Amino acid sequence: MPAKLKIEDVDVSGKRVFMRVDFNVPQDKKDPTIITNTQRIDGALPTIKSVLERGAKSVVLASHLGRPDGCVVEKFSLKPVAKIVEEKLGKPVTFLSDCCGAEVEAACEDPAPGSVFLLENLRFHVEEEGKGVDAEGTKLKADKEKVTEFRASIRKLADVYCNDAFGTAHRAHSSMVGEGFDVKCSGGLMSKELDAFAKVLDSPAKPVLAILGGAKVSDKIQLIMNMLDKVNKMIIGGGMAYTFLKVNDGMAIGTSLYDEDGAKIVPDIMKKAQELGVEIILPVDFTISSKFGEDGEVKTATKEEGIPDGFMGLDCGEKSMAMNKKAVDESKTIIWNGPMGVFEMSKFEVGTKALMDAVVAATSAGTITVIGGGDTATACKKYDTEDKVTHCSTGGGASLELLEGKELPGVVALSDK
Repeated sequence: MPAKLKIEDVDVSGKRVFMRVDFNVPQDKKDPTIITNTQRIDGALPTIKSVLERGAKSVVLASHLGRPDGCVVEKFSLKPVAKIVEEKLGKPVTFLSDCCGAEVEAACEDPAPGSVFLLENLRFHVEEEGKGVDAEGTKLKADKEKVTEFRASIRKLADVYCNDAFGTAHRAHSSMVGEGFDVKCSGGLMSKELDAFAKVLDSPAKPVLAILGGAKVSDKIQLIMNMLDKVNKMIIGGGMAYTFLKVNDGMAIGTSLYDEDGAKIVPDIMKKAQELGVEIILPVDFTISSKFGEDGEVKTATKEEGIPDGFMGLDCGEKSMAMNKKAVDESKTIIWNGPMGVFEMSKFEVGTKALMDAVVAATSAGTITVIGGGDTATACKKYDTEDKVTHCSTGGGASLELLEGKELPGVVALSDK
């Protein structure tokens, strides 16, 4: 992908900067005004501070929160977030009760130097996502002219557009494309994500290993097919391994996950891997249970004997872990998307935890390791390894689409360097 303009490349002195951030933070279920984790706010602070230190006239922060679907839903107001940003920045943050329109435009037109604003939830307007659902459950579609007006109003709030919301970069939403702005750059978080993925996808140190897990083959077809063109070895684990083992090896899988649609594609995947000389590593032993939960009968099984009726595979076994570790140890670049088992349950987390330990050790030995968002990033959090790998992505859907070889609308929209 072509190099994109970064915020540090832009002279922001005396300029008003519109910053699309990701403040989609978890809220307390009983009291939505209480924010239970401020990690996403913390992640945006360095870019906000740097822009202010470099003399920006104002920073206009814009985000979504939850899924209000194009209507005003009070519990998804960003007002409580303004207080937290204010505390962490150590300077006043003016909360504006809308994200577009005459009042907001007036407030942002000629602010005192160094002003910080936080706009109300972008998704309170159907024009942000282009579609929504009203209070009665009727589907809404945004009017084209109103979308144009919405984007034009955002354009009036600032001189420079900065996108620091990688997690939403795969969505062509109004706030993600910066329509009308001459200068459109990435913020620090977005740049870090793009640089990390460029390193492993565009010019990786070889050998390259992809570790792919997750439940359904059909959800990961594009990912697998795209990664086969880029890697030397591929570990296939998690729930989707059972579909591969049944189709490819005729293994009995009991009541393990089986993906009918995905099964049709398995021969094509194996054929492509063979043609490209990519070694596919599937598990050879398993931790199985009589039910999906910690309270079933738990035992082990091997590929040779298969998984008996009434049992399902929920993790890989010791031989598989050793094979996975060997593949990790022999690689110079590792891209990991998807766990090896049901790591949320202690009895079935062993395969994922062992692999995480191997990846962390490889990182400290100089291997480039990128964790591609979603469940694997959750595993990093669980095992406190976010800082022990080269990069742990914050964007689930966005990182998956990058790994699938797709262009992200929020990235394409940025100015080329």
